Amino acid sequence: MSDQDQANQPSFSIQRIYLKDLSLELPNAPQILLEQGQPQVDVQLNLHAEPVQEGLYEVSVTATVTTKVNDKTLFLIEAKQAGLFEIRNVPEDQMQPIIAIACPQIVYPYLRATVADVINRTGFPPVHLTEVNFQAMYEAQLQQAAAAAGNA
Repeated sequence: MSDQDQANQPSFSIQRIYLKDLSLELPNAPQILLEQGQPQVDVQLNLHAEPVQEGLYEVSVTATVTTKVNDKTLFLIEAKQAGLFEIRNVPEDQMQPIIAIACPQIVYPYLRATVADVINRTGFPPVHLTEVNFQAMYEAQLQQAAAAAGNA
């Protein structure tokens, strides 16, 4: 294979995984620490991707974890874990699945560890984020987009 052929081969590599943003709030401390009751945990996940420069993409996964006791916020954590990925010579029809499925699958375990660690450091038992099927999320988004286009 010539150097030119190798240069045109599809390539995917992780350049860096990093914590981009982290926020922790205990707005009702210390009074909330005296409350009795079973905490209710709400977890919201968001994905974001954007090109950084030719062939480089930043993909981030943000988790917002809100825990309440008796309708009062016990703690709120928002963590954004990101990765910088080099993706070159990939056919256009394969780019979106790589960015929406493969990249978040790489970033997400780091996010899970960060959230569990930060919550544990507050003195509360850690919240372990569940595994996420990013392929199912991607397919659901495609179906929603197709349904929205059909209704338009």
